[in-house]
Amino acid sequence: MKNSYWLTRSREAVWHPCTQMKQLEDVPPLPIARGQGVWLYDFEDKRYLDAVSSWWVNLFGHCNPRINAALRDQLEQVEHVMLAGLTHAPVIKLSERLAQLTGLGHAFYGSDGASAVEIALKMSFHYWRNSGQPDKTEFVSLQNSYHGETLGALAVTDVPLFRDTYAPLLRRSVQVPSPDWRLAEAGESPEQYALRAAESLENHLAKHHARTAALIVEPLVQGAAGMGMYHPVYLKRARQICDRYGVHLIADEIAVGFGRTGTMFACEQADITANFICLSKGITGGYLPLSAVLTTDTIYGAFYDDATARGFLHSHSYTGNALACRAALATLDIFAEDDVIAVNRNKAAQFNRAAEVLREHPRVSNFRNTGMIWAFEVDGVSAGFAGRFYQAALAQELLLRPIGNTVYFMPPYVISEAEFALLVERVVWMLDQLPA
Repeated sequence: MKNSYWLTRSREAVWHPCTQMKQLEDVPPLPIARGQGVWLYDFEDKRYLDAVSSWWVNLFGHCNPRINAALRDQLEQVEHVMLAGLTHAPVIKLSERLAQLTGLGHAFYGSDGASAVEIALKMSFHYWRNSGQPDKTEFVSLQNSYHGETLGALAVTDVPLFRDTYAPLLRRSVQVPSPDWRLAEAGESPEQYALRAAESLENHLAKHHARTAALIVEPLVQGAAGMGMYHPVYLKRARQICDRYGVHLIADEIAVGFGRTGTMFACEQADITANFICLSKGITGGYLPLSAVLTTDTIYGAFYDDATARGFLHSHSYTGNALACRAALATLDIFAEDDVIAVNRNKAAQFNRAAEVLREHPRVSNFRNTGMIWAFEVDGVSAGFAGRFYQAALAQELLLRPIGNTVYFMPPYVISEAEFALLVERVVWMLDQLPA
C-alpha cells in the first residue's frame, strides 16, 4: 500500500496529539511502515533519521533485537495481571533494580510521564496530610517548566500554549525563576545565574514554606522550554533549601533520565537524591507505555497504617504491566552489559567535534550540549519557522521537531558517528538555504 492509502484512512479515524488537525490538510502526518536502528521507513520505503527518538523515548534503536527477544519470551509467560492484590516477577525485579539505581524504593507505577507527575504530587500532598501538616498543599515549579497535560501536571506546567485554555480547571501553583542559562545577564556565567535563581527560590520558601508541599523541577534540561539547560549547582542548592524549609523535592526525570544528560539520572550530577523521582519515556527503551515514581522510606512509611484512608488509593488498570516491565528490564540490561553511560560519554565528545560547524554557523546562537542532547537557536527567522524546518528536514531524510526557533537533536544512543555527521551536514545545508 502507498503512503496516500494510509493517510486517507488516518485522516478519517485518528485525532493526533499536540496537533491542530486542520493543519494536517497542508502538512499531513508521515505514515511509518517500519523502523530499524535510528531509521524510520514509510510505506514507499523512504527513510528518515529519527533525530528526536520518537518524542524522546527511544534509546537503543527501533526493533532492537534484545528488547524484541525479551518481549517474545514474556509473551509466552504472562502479558498482564492487575497489580492490586497480585504481583509478578517482572515488576518485582524492575522495582528492585530501580531502587538500586536511584537510592529510593517502593516503586509505584503508571502508564506515562504525566501520570507519574500526578502520582508524585498526590503522594506529597497526602504525606503532609498523614503527617499532621494539612496546610502544606501548594506546589512550586520553575518558569517555563513542562510536566505534562493532565490537570495536576498541567497545574505545575508554565507553557501558556498548553496551560491557558484550561486555567479555570487548574489548581494554582507558583513559578520561580528558571536557572536556564540563556536567561543570564551579559557576563554572568551559567553557575552564577543558577545561584541567583536559587536565591529567588529561597526567598519564596522562606515566606511560604508552611503552605508548600513540594518543589518540582526538570533536572538540568527543561525540554519544552526549548531544551533550556542549566548548571547542576541549582539542584544542589534547591536540595539544601528544600531541606531547610521542610519542602519535598520532586525530580521530574521523565525526559532526562536513563542517560540523556550523560549520567543515568540528571540529579547524579549534583550529587543529590530527591524525595520523589518520576521516570518514564526511555524506561522501556521506547517500546511500551510505562512510568514509575520512587520515593523515600520515610514517605512510604507515612502511608503504612491500619486505616485504609491513610493508604495511597491511586490506580491505573495497566499499572506495572508485565510486558512493559520486561521491556524495561531488557533496557537496563543493555545499559549494564554495554557500559552505555561511558560509551555515550565518548560518543558525545566525538559528536561535539562534528557539530562544531553548527556552533560556528552565522545563523546559530546558544549552541549547547548536555549528555546526548544538543540544541541551538536559529536567528532571524519568521513565524512558522518550526513547521517549515520540519518539512525541509523530511526532504533531507531527517525527522526533527523544532520548538519555536530552537532546533534540537536527541537521537537514539545507537546512532553512529557517520549518521550523526550526516545529520549535521544536512542541517547545515538547510541553514544555508534559509532566507536572510
